[in-house]
This record gives sequence, C-alpha cells and structure tokens, in this order.
Amino acid sequence: MIFEVAYGRLEEQALLVVESEKTLTAQQAIEKSGILDRFPEIDLKSNKIGIFGKAAKLDAELADGDRVEIYRPLIADPKEARKKRAAEGKTMRKGGG
Repeated sequence: MIFEVAYGRLEEQALLVVESEKTLTAQQAIEKSGILDRFPEIDLKSNKIGIFGKAAKLDAELADGDRVEIYRPLIADPKEARKKRAAEGKTMRKGGG
C-alpha cells in the first residue's frame, strides 16, 4: 500500500511517500514519513489534518493511495478578515463618491 503525507509552509513544501504492507492510520503514516523531523514546528496535538482536503482525525484508517495533509494554523480569522474588507469597502465608496 502506498500513502502520501503533505505539508507546506511559505518557503518549502513536502510530499512524502510512505509504503506499508498493511493499512495505516493517518498518525502512523505521518510518523513513518519522517515529516515530523523535517518540519519540527508540526505539533499533531494542535495542527489539524485532512485526507484529500477533508478534515480527518489522527486515528482515521487510510485506503491505498490516500494523501494525508497537515494544515498550518490560520494567520487570520477568515470571518474577521471578511468583516474588515467589507467595512473598508463601505468606507471607500462613501468617501470616494
């Protein structure tokens, strides 16, 4: 069975292949890939993960060919960013008139 483990930061991305004779959990694939040594900032207690873009738990069993993705924390809250852009847009329309 073949699995992939993906992680990226702004300046570097990695897609590592993990081979196993048996099915693995997402956490086992992550640990076996060696990605935790390559990117020491990854903390599986706080970083969220997904399988092909869908949120998953560390104990999720993988199917052959699955890609486990480790997500970085968000820099800004998306709701707050939208509110800020909307407020700036309203101000610009009123003042730019």
